[in-house]
Amino acid sequence: MKSSTLTQPLAAHEGQAQRRDPLPHLIAATAEVPADLDLHPQEALARARAFAEPLLAGEHLDTGENTLAHADAVARILQGLGSSETMQAAIYLVHTCTHLTRPEEILAKAFSPNFAQLAVETTKLMRVQRQAREAHATRMPLDAVALQTENVRKMLLAFSRDLRVVLLRLASRLQTMRYLASIKKPASPAMASETLQVFAPLANRLGIWQFKWELEDLAFRALEPDTYRDVARLLDEKRVEREQYVEQLRQRLETQLRAHSISATVSGRPKHIYSIVKKMRGKSLPFDQVYDLYALRVIVASVKDCYTALSWVHSHYQSIEAEFDDYIARPKPNGYQSLHTVVRDEAGRAIEIQIRTQAMHDHAESGVAAHWAYKEAGTKGYAGVSASSDYDAKIAVLRQLLAWERDLAGSASYSDLFEDRIYVLTPDAAVIELPQGATPVDFAYAVHTSVGHRCRGAKVDGVMVPLNTALQNGQTVEITTAKEGRPSRDWLNPELGYITGNRAKAKVRAWFNAQAMQTTIARGRELVEKLLQREGKTATKHDDLAAQLGYKSADALFEVVGKDELSLRSIEQLLHPAQPAVAAQEVPAPRKPRSDAASQGAVLVVGLGSLMTQLAKCCKPAPPDEIRGFVTRGKGVSVHRADCSNFRELAARHEERVIDVAWGSDTHPAGEVYPMDVAIEAADRQGLLRDISDVFTREKTNVIGVQTQSVRGTAWMTFTVEIADAERLNKILAIVAAVPGVRSARRR
Repeated sequence: MKSSTLTQPLAAHEGQAQRRDPLPHLIAATAEVPADLDLHPQEALARARAFAEPLLAGEHLDTGENTLAHADAVARILQGLGSSETMQAAIYLVHTCTHLTRPEEILAKAFSPNFAQLAVETTKLMRVQRQAREAHATRMPLDAVALQTENVRKMLLAFSRDLRVVLLRLASRLQTMRYLASIKKPASPAMASETLQVFAPLANRLGIWQFKWELEDLAFRALEPDTYRDVARLLDEKRVEREQYVEQLRQRLETQLRAHSISATVSGRPKHIYSIVKKMRGKSLPFDQVYDLYALRVIVASVKDCYTALSWVHSHYQSIEAEFDDYIARPKPNGYQSLHTVVRDEAGRAIEIQIRTQAMHDHAESGVAAHWAYKEAGTKGYAGVSASSDYDAKIAVLRQLLAWERDLAGSASYSDLFEDRIYVLTPDAAVIELPQGATPVDFAYAVHTSVGHRCRGAKVDGVMVPLNTALQNGQTVEITTAKEGRPSRDWLNPELGYITGNRAKAKVRAWFNAQAMQTTIARGRELVEKLLQREGKTATKHDDLAAQLGYKSADALFEVVGKDELSLRSIEQLLHPAQPAVAAQEVPAPRKPRSDAASQGAVLVVGLGSLMTQLAKCCKPAPPDEIRGFVTRGKGVSVHRADCSNFRELAARHEERVIDVAWGSDTHPAGEVYPMDVAIEAADRQGLLRDISDVFTREKTNVIGVQTQSVRGTAWMTFTVEIADAERLNKILAIVAAVPGVRSARRR
């Protein structure tokens, strides 16, 4: 049996009149899901409760209410609305989610994927709203209106996935407020405010009037208990008198209208405490001047009868002109139609009378639900809204929800609430949230990055529009895409107005950056491969070459080569057999002639004959540095700079192995060079490595190794250079320090 199969509405709640409620049509039209179970719906309900009972029986909600009892009560509320047993079953599964390690997987296997998705989505919405209430209760630095805004948005977007999610939340909140009232415990200010400002207006838009009035009164009772009691006392003092008078007036009006050939059904209309207070405050009226304390509703057969009845009422009672509204000739934006008038009887008491047809009454009472009664209202439905298919019906629901958002945005407490966002619909009736002023291009990227890249045109409400058209709340947008496409650079031009949102701009920039990066890498690859061909090293693996130069991948190497940030000469030096392989590798001491021990190379070991020496790789000494020697085991004398920290540690442990050394008289033989490390700190920018490398090139200094690292805009670079003496290096470092962005350049 399909999940949209519904039972007939059962007995209404105590104290409420029975009437035909079209809400089941709303539920049926928005379900659009496959069968939940192969079981009969009643069996599904019993199975869901049996599944939940052991998990929920001993558990209590934050309000103190037993969780299983709460679920039972919500199921009864849904039953009273005429919802299906499968819908009632869902409320039990919602509360089991917190007890399951993988709720969606478990519920999908035990029941169905549809049940699982409904339960999980409802649980997510509950969590968001709980977090907002907790933030309000703990006085976190968040605007209370902003919290309500987020709640409204989450509720609104939930509809695009499954209308039943929010119906479950409405029923659950009503039960929570009823429970707190029954134990005489006021709801928290955060919950009461959320109920009054989010849930009640939503119930109003969905046409669930019994929810709307009750939620408003219960929330107002918690927020302003003293005012609530005062108005309730004033109503109670005159209740019997008022009810008797309204009944007499009802019988008289119905009889007299029928005597004038107007078939009419007249009924008294109850006034709720919150609506009385709202009218008193909105019009600055005392209690005894609230006109619709005495209120009648007249239902007639046709529009002509509406005006005939109005004429009769005005001819027999004194009308108050300022209180007359013709909503038949000028319907409200949501399609509401009725005649409203206020008259005075012989005693001067004000009486509000509403006159409408049965079709208008159904729409007024059922709101969104009336869109599914199109067969009774004709092919154009109510208020000109076509509802000839489930798709059109769903669009109608979503448009009313967007109107609900606008209702809140226009209220005093929600001024400027949604000025920064709009909601538009996809052709499949999903809601898309966008920044104010968003265009079809913003919409396309919000749907999917690929749709944005391939966007070529757009229809708004079925009409082709330019891609820089500003979208409005509630519009349906359809994007025309190319099979393969790319964004236009014009989209990034703010003067052309193609994109408003930062998200879409970032995606377009990322696309062009990726394309530029690929071009740069391709250029670098070409240069490196040509170099390898010239050197006869085509067998060299690109990743190995990159690793030897200190890059994580071949593409990273190609990128810096393509940007001219790494000279090809550095790669040539690495490939040349006579040069060291990596920057960190030790460079052996210069060659030493064997003829004269006193001039054996550039280093003289005092007091000893011919002795093997090597320049220490930790400090890389070079003339005219002050140097010291340390006798190693099996490797001769290691020559260090006198200020080398490694040497000081070795000398402290093995003082007997320290010897005096000095540079020989011929410290600058032809072509003799020494490796030295240079440390540079600079503000990172494009071309920085290239500019520094150019300095070494101009100064005829060979660079045999480069290591770079950039963190948060600061670049640290280590160059290993070959140079004749330290004094020459100091002059070069002074030139490097003058390069734009360089903060320091020193020898390591």
